[in-house]
Amino acid sequence: MNPAALFAGGLVAGLAAGTASCAAVQGGLLIGLVSPGSPRSPGSPRAMGAAGAGPATRATHTARDLRDALPAVVAFLTGRLAAHTALGALLGLAGSAVRLGPHTRAALLVAAGITVAALAVRMLARRGRAGCAATPDTPPGHLGCAHADRHGDAQDTAREDTARTSTGRRGTARAAGLGLATILMPCGVTVSLEVVAVSAGSAPGGAAVLAGLALGTSPALAALGLLLRGLATTRLAVLGGVAALAAGLFTAGSGLRLGGWLPEIGSPAAAAARAAVGADGVERLTIWATDRGFRPGVAVATAGRPVEIVFRTSGNRGCTRSVAVDGRDVALPVTGARTVRLPARPEGRLRYACGMGMYVGFIEFERPLTPASSR
Repeated sequence: MNPAALFAGGLVAGLAAGTASCAAVQGGLLIGLVSPGSPRSPGSPRAMGAAGAGPATRATHTARDLRDALPAVVAFLTGRLAAHTALGALLGLAGSAVRLGPHTRAALLVAAGITVAALAVRMLARRGRAGCAATPDTPPGHLGCAHADRHGDAQDTAREDTARTSTGRRGTARAAGLGLATILMPCGVTVSLEVVAVSAGSAPGGAAVLAGLALGTSPALAALGLLLRGLATTRLAVLGGVAALAAGLFTAGSGLRLGGWLPEIGSPAAAAARAAVGADGVERLTIWATDRGFRPGVAVATAGRPVEIVFRTSGNRGCTRSVAVDGRDVALPVTGARTVRLPARPEGRLRYACGMGMYVGFIEFERPLTPASSR
């Protein structure tokens, strides 16, 4: 396929479907853009002085914070674009041999979630140490436990401006590294387009489709990065830290579900569908992959027979367009059907999940009925 057409397809998929999906999975890494040693980090005399300033002064500081945050956000998005383009080229050139299996991807999601949660805890702890602002009992000319003399503001400003350059370089390099790391946290749309990159059969085609996805999701991630960076120097930093902590725990939980490592409490609900046996002896199931999960969530098949699962979709742009089943990823169309054939299996339960681990479904393989038991 023409690389230009593949790029356009990836761009549209990123804008239409990847924004929420990728922001949910990869957005937590943006908390790493908040540097612990940034010149305007919470608790610095200048930042605490700004907390007591008037609206005009606070607006000026906010504008400066956003301006200073822009290089880090751009570096993050550039690293992300480079990683996705390189992976797409590898997939187009080498095919599925370089793709990560569901269990490897699940382990990476768990590790990434723990990392994001640790960054969020560090942000909250830093905000707690910076929470001793001026009180009514604070002597004039001091700012709470920081004891920042307002007459020393000029010296503070000079020191912060000097630190801004060196800190900015380190922050930009870290941001680029975080952008590169997003390739280890693929969202559901990414997994689907990786299959397209493989089928492209060429490095330019594979690079084009994943580059389009990265660019299509960039506006939402840029806005999220600037928001988190701005929150870090305000009293709302705690909310940003809590949101990042929730994102980290969500990502780790998704990895655990994708890998099947969470304990199953109780048993699934009663089966809503039973496989039909065809004239060729193959059992067939139809399962709808919707943006709210799989329907039916539980189905029953007979052990010892091969099974064909027909996954159907209708206008589905959610993470269930990618299904991890029997140790492999299956990409589904936005509207249409894809058949997955499984060999005969023993009694037990087969668990499958969407590419992000958010939704799961089950197939119960039961003992074949004997003539005696069927009466």
